Order: sequence, then structure tokens, then C-alpha cells
Amino acid sequence: MSLAVVTLNKRRGAHLARLLEGLARGQVPDRCIVVEMGGDTTPLPPLPFPVERVPLAGEGLPLAAARNAGRRAAGEAETLVYLDVDCIPSADLVAGLAAAVAERDGLICCAVRYLPAGAVRDGWCEADLVAAGHLHPVRHFPERGIVPSPQPGLFWSLAFAVRASTYDRLGGFDESFFGYGAEDTDIAFRAAAMGVPILFLGGPLAFHQHHAAYDPPLQHFRDIVANAQRFHDRHGIWPMDGWLEGFARLGLIAKTWREGITLRRDPTAEEIAAARLPDERPF
Repeated sequence: MSLAVVTLNKRRGAHLARLLEGLARGQVPDRCIVVEMGGDTTPLPPLPFPVERVPLAGEGLPLAAARNAGRRAAGEAETLVYLDVDCIPSADLVAGLAAAVAERDGLICCAVRYLPAGAVRDGWCEADLVAAGHLHPVRHFPERGIVPSPQPGLFWSLAFAVRASTYDRLGGFDESFFGYGAEDTDIAFRAAAMGVPILFLGGPLAFHQHHAAYDPPLQHFRDIVANAQRFHDRHGIWPMDGWLEGFARLGLIAKTWREGITLRRDPTAEEIAAARLPDERPF
């Protein structure tokens, strides 16, 4: 089955170079699609697979639209592997996800090890990334094999695979979720409602490269609030509730947000800076 890797880039050229380097160390895809949301045209090194860079105009982080643009560019590929640009694939990731998709129809996620700052250097080896990385405490993957996710809200879009026909049957990501937040939870809930399971694959890994992170992510405040309300209107539950509660504690939204979000004010530059996590925190 032909396979395309799709990634989204917004001015993270160093992360992209590591992702492509990781892909070249394993079973290479038939093609890699890089959806460029920030106009990056930095030349890429020679690679053992074709890379197509797809420009996507627009402000902010149009994640849903970018993933759908990647799917369109993948054309006749039968298997889609989505990797966020800050993920380095293990040498067995593409082969492992391809085999899993051939065996099971679903949205299939792999385990991710989050790396601290400085963990990836020139000449990196996978064993060092395994040793430095931290598994996410909420998502539990088997050592081997495929198991269903306990609930669709645990789907994550930073590293997953799906049959192209299934992606199309789901209608892709809903582009009414603009910017950052909840667009991946929405597709997971829609998939589950249509009988398409969320599955966890044990074994292959993605390594999440460090970058500045915020808790709560105040830099995406407006997107998160709008997308949370949109998700609630559709599915009847609140996504990203920990972040919304954090916004309420800061007085950015009313404390009665579970009854409907009322905006109070935007975060200040000082509040955003204070929310940045220390570099030694993996997540």
C-alpha cells in the first residue's frame, strides 16, 4: 500500500530537518508532504524520498485546514501518517503504523516520548532519545500490539495513521475549528460515533522535540475559547476543561464557564510570559 507522511510547518525549520532525518533512517515513505503555514522556503537536504512543500496562506495556526491540505496533496496514497513537525519518528515507526493500518481500520496513535531541551544534537542516536524522553502520564500504550483507547478524547493528532479512504469517509478535520485546539478531539468523537475506533499501537515511537510551552496556553486563548464553545455546541461536553479552568482562575473568562463561556478580558503579555513552562519540563 502506498504511504504518505504529512507534516505541518510554521517556521520550525530545525524541527523539520530532524523529522526528515528520522524518516530517512527507517522504511521511507513513498512521499512526504510538508504543509507550509508560514512561508518557509529553506532548502532541504537530499533525501531518499520525494518531499512536496504545499503553501497554505492564512494567519495563526489553521491546523484543520492544513491537515486537510496535506491529505489532498497526498493524492492516491492509501495510508496517511500524520506527524507534527516537532516529532522525530523512530526507525520502525512508518513500517509499524503501515502494518497496523493494514490490519485495523481506525485512527491509530503511537506512543510519544517528550524530550527536554537540548536532548537532540547532531549525530543523535535513537537509544539516547529513548533514555531522555518521558512518556505522557495520561495515555497508556501496550508494549506491543494494538488496543482500543479508553475514550476518544485521548486521541492525539501529533502522531497517528489512518487509511486515506477512512479519512475521506470522516470528512477530514472540520475547518470551522479555526486555529489551535479541539479540532483533533472533534474528529475523534465523530469517528467514534461512526464506528471508527481510536487505537493505541505499542512499540514504535515518536520523539517530541522540545519547544517553548505554556500552561495554560494563553498564547492561543481566543482560539481555545472559540473552539471549546464550538465543540460543546456539537458534542455536549467541554473539551480542554483544564485549560478553561485555568483561564477562569486568571479572570479571563467567568467562573461559570461550564454554563457557557463569558469572556472577561484577554491575557496580558506578562501573564503569557508567566505561563511558560521551565525548559526542563517535558510537558
